[in-house]
Amino acid sequence: MTDKTYSAFDGSNLLASGALIEVTLAVKAAPNLEAGTILTFDDETGKVVDLDLYGTPDEIGARHRARAAGMEARGRGRPKLGVIPREVTLLPRHWDWLAAQRGGASVTLRRLIDEARKAEGSVSESRARRDAVYSFMSAIAGDLPGFEEATRALYAGDESKLAAETAGWPADFRAYLGKLGSA
Repeated sequence: MTDKTYSAFDGSNLLASGALIEVTLAVKAAPNLEAGTILTFDDETGKVVDLDLYGTPDEIGARHRARAAGMEARGRGRPKLGVIPREVTLLPRHWDWLAAQRGGASVTLRRLIDEARKAEGSVSESRARRDAVYSFMSAIAGDLPGFEEATRALYAGDESKLAAETAGWPADFRAYLGKLGSA
Protein backbone atom coordinates (compact mmCIF):
# COMPACT_ATOMS: atom_id res chain seq x y z
CA MET A 1 0.00 0.00 0.00
CA THR A 2 1.40 3.36 -0.94
CA ASP A 3 1.07 6.47 1.16
CA LYS A 4 -1.17 9.27 -0.06
CA THR A 5 0.62 12.12 -1.75
CA TYR A 6 -0.27 15.74 -2.31
CA SER A 7 0.93 18.58 -4.52
CA ALA A 8 0.87 22.32 -3.80
CA PHE A 9 0.93 25.02 -6.45
CA ASP A 10 1.87 28.64 -5.92
CA GLY A 11 0.10 30.24 -8.84
CA SER A 12 1.24 28.25 -11.86
CA ASN A 13 4.37 26.81 -10.23
CA LEU A 14 4.61 23.49 -8.43
CA LEU A 15 5.69 24.37 -4.89
CA ALA A 16 5.90 20.91 -3.32
CA SER A 17 4.82 17.34 -3.87
CA GLY A 18 4.91 14.39 -1.48
CA ALA A 19 3.57 13.29 1.89
CA LEU A 20 1.03 15.54 3.58
CA ILE A 21 3.42 16.76 6.28
CA GLU A 22 6.13 17.61 3.74
CA VAL A 23 3.72 19.59 1.57
CA THR A 24 2.15 21.30 4.58
CA LEU A 25 5.55 22.47 5.87
CA ALA A 26 6.57 23.66 2.39
CA VAL A 27 3.35 25.67 2.09
CA LYS A 28 3.84 27.09 5.59
CA ALA A 29 7.35 28.25 4.60
CA ALA A 30 6.30 29.69 1.23
CA PRO A 31 7.00 33.40 0.82
CA ASN A 32 3.65 33.95 -0.97
CA LEU A 33 1.55 32.26 1.71
CA GLU A 34 -0.31 35.45 2.62
CA ALA A 35 -1.05 36.26 -1.04
CA GLY A 36 -3.59 33.44 -1.17
CA THR A 37 -2.21 32.02 -4.42
CA ILE A 38 -1.35 28.58 -3.04
CA LEU A 39 -3.63 25.62 -3.68
CA THR A 40 -2.94 22.06 -2.51
CA PHE A 41 -4.32 19.00 -4.29
CA ASP A 42 -4.82 15.36 -3.38
CA ASP A 43 -2.80 13.44 -5.98
CA GLU A 44 -5.34 10.62 -6.03
CA THR A 45 -8.52 12.65 -6.57
CA GLY A 46 -7.23 15.95 -7.98
CA LYS A 47 -9.36 17.79 -5.43
CA VAL A 48 -8.29 20.81 -3.43
CA VAL A 49 -7.46 20.05 0.20
CA ASP A 50 -7.32 22.46 3.12
CA LEU A 51 -4.14 22.37 5.16
CA ASP A 52 -3.84 23.05 8.88
CA LEU A 53 -1.17 25.76 8.85
CA TYR A 54 -1.78 27.08 12.37
CA GLY A 55 1.32 27.42 14.57
CA THR A 56 5.01 26.88 14.09
CA PRO A 57 6.46 24.13 11.90
CA ASP A 58 7.24 22.14 15.06
CA GLU A 59 3.63 22.45 16.23
CA ILE A 60 2.34 21.43 12.81
CA GLY A 61 4.65 18.40 12.84
CA ALA A 62 3.54 17.45 16.35
CA ARG A 63 -0.15 17.63 15.37
CA HIS A 64 0.52 15.56 12.27
CA ARG A 65 2.37 12.88 14.29
CA ALA A 66 -0.38 12.85 16.94
CA ARG A 67 -3.05 12.48 14.27
CA ALA A 68 -1.11 9.62 12.64
CA ALA A 69 -0.66 7.90 16.02
CA GLY A 70 -4.37 8.33 16.76
CA MET A 71 -5.26 6.69 13.47
CA GLU A 72 -3.08 3.69 14.39
CA ALA A 73 -4.48 3.44 17.93
CA ARG A 74 -8.15 3.08 17.08
CA GLY A 75 -10.26 1.34 19.64
CA ARG A 76 -13.06 -0.89 18.42
CA GLY A 77 -13.37 -2.69 15.13
CA ARG A 78 -10.66 -4.28 13.10
CA PRO A 79 -7.99 -1.61 12.72
CA LYS A 80 -5.58 -3.75 10.69
CA LEU A 81 -8.21 -4.06 7.98
CA GLY A 82 -9.24 -0.41 8.25
CA VAL A 83 -12.90 -1.29 8.78
CA ILE A 84 -15.12 1.80 8.90
CA PRO A 85 -18.69 1.40 10.17
CA ARG A 86 -21.39 3.21 8.20
CA GLU A 87 -25.11 2.89 7.74
CA VAL A 88 -26.55 0.96 4.80
CA THR A 89 -30.22 1.31 3.92
CA LEU A 90 -31.84 -1.69 2.24
CA LEU A 91 -35.33 -3.02 1.71
CA PRO A 92 -36.52 -5.86 3.97
CA ARG A 93 -36.13 -8.46 1.19
CA HIS A 94 -32.47 -7.43 0.80
CA TRP A 95 -31.84 -7.81 4.53
CA ASP A 96 -33.57 -11.21 4.46
CA TRP A 97 -31.34 -12.36 1.61
CA LEU A 98 -28.19 -11.04 3.34
CA ALA A 99 -29.12 -12.78 6.59
CA ALA A 100 -29.40 -16.10 4.76
CA GLN A 101 -25.88 -15.82 3.29
CA ARG A 102 -22.92 -17.63 4.81
CA GLY A 103 -20.78 -15.25 6.86
CA GLY A 104 -23.48 -12.65 7.44
CA ALA A 105 -24.31 -9.29 5.90
CA SER A 106 -20.91 -7.61 6.21
CA VAL A 107 -18.96 -10.49 4.70
CA THR A 108 -21.45 -10.82 1.85
CA LEU A 109 -21.46 -7.10 1.08
CA ARG A 110 -17.65 -6.96 1.05
CA ARG A 111 -17.51 -9.99 -1.26
CA LEU A 112 -20.10 -8.50 -3.65
CA ILE A 113 -18.26 -5.18 -3.74
CA ASP A 114 -14.91 -6.88 -4.40
CA GLU A 115 -16.46 -8.92 -7.24
CA ALA A 116 -18.01 -5.79 -8.78
CA ARG A 117 -14.72 -3.89 -8.53
CA LYS A 118 -12.88 -6.77 -10.16
CA ALA A 119 -15.47 -6.96 -12.96
CA GLU A 120 -15.27 -3.21 -13.63
CA GLY A 121 -11.48 -3.31 -13.44
CA SER A 122 -9.81 -0.73 -15.63
CA VAL A 123 -13.10 1.04 -16.45
CA SER A 124 -13.52 2.38 -12.92
CA GLU A 125 -9.80 3.18 -12.63
CA SER A 126 -9.95 5.08 -15.91
CA ARG A 127 -13.03 6.98 -14.74
CA ALA A 128 -11.33 7.87 -11.45
CA ARG A 129 -8.23 9.18 -13.28
CA ARG A 130 -10.38 11.23 -15.66
CA ASP A 131 -12.37 12.68 -12.76
CA ALA A 132 -9.13 13.57 -10.95
CA VAL A 133 -7.84 15.38 -14.04
CA TYR A 134 -11.11 17.28 -14.35
CA SER A 135 -11.12 18.23 -10.64
CA PHE A 136 -7.65 19.72 -10.97
CA MET A 137 -8.40 21.43 -14.29
CA SER A 138 -11.58 23.04 -13.04
CA ALA A 139 -9.95 24.25 -9.81
CA ILE A 140 -6.83 25.77 -11.28
CA ALA A 141 -7.21 26.17 -15.03
CA GLY A 142 -10.84 27.19 -15.52
CA ASP A 143 -9.86 30.63 -16.81
CA LEU A 144 -7.08 29.44 -19.11
CA PRO A 145 -7.49 29.47 -22.89
CA GLY A 146 -8.78 26.21 -24.28
CA PHE A 147 -10.28 25.00 -20.99
CA GLU A 148 -13.67 24.10 -22.47
CA GLU A 149 -12.16 22.28 -25.44
CA ALA A 150 -9.67 20.53 -23.16
CA THR A 151 -12.57 19.35 -20.99
CA ARG A 152 -14.43 18.02 -24.04
CA ALA A 153 -11.28 16.22 -25.19
CA LEU A 154 -10.78 14.74 -21.71
CA TYR A 155 -14.27 13.26 -21.59
CA ALA A 156 -14.06 12.12 -25.21
CA GLY A 157 -10.84 10.29 -24.41
CA ASP A 158 -8.96 12.24 -27.10
CA GLU A 159 -5.48 12.52 -25.57
CA SER A 160 -3.91 14.26 -28.56
CA LYS A 161 -6.63 16.95 -28.58
CA LEU A 162 -6.27 17.37 -24.81
CA ALA A 163 -2.50 17.82 -25.22
CA ALA A 164 -3.04 20.34 -28.03
CA GLU A 165 -5.57 22.37 -26.02
CA THR A 166 -3.34 22.47 -22.95
CA ALA A 167 -0.08 23.15 -24.83
CA GLY A 168 -0.15 26.84 -23.90
CA TRP A 169 -0.78 26.16 -20.21
CA PRO A 170 2.04 26.45 -17.64
CA ALA A 171 4.49 23.54 -17.75
CA ASP A 172 3.84 22.49 -14.14
CA PHE A 173 0.08 22.28 -14.85
CA ARG A 174 0.66 20.08 -17.89
CA ALA A 175 3.06 17.83 -15.96
CA TYR A 176 0.56 17.43 -13.14
CA LEU A 177 -2.26 16.65 -15.57
CA GLY A 178 -0.04 13.88 -16.95
CA LYS A 179 0.66 12.60 -13.45
CA LEU A 180 -3.04 12.50 -12.58
CA GLY A 181 -3.99 10.89 -15.87
CA SER A 182 -1.48 8.08 -15.57
CA ALA A 183 -1.73 7.39 -11.84
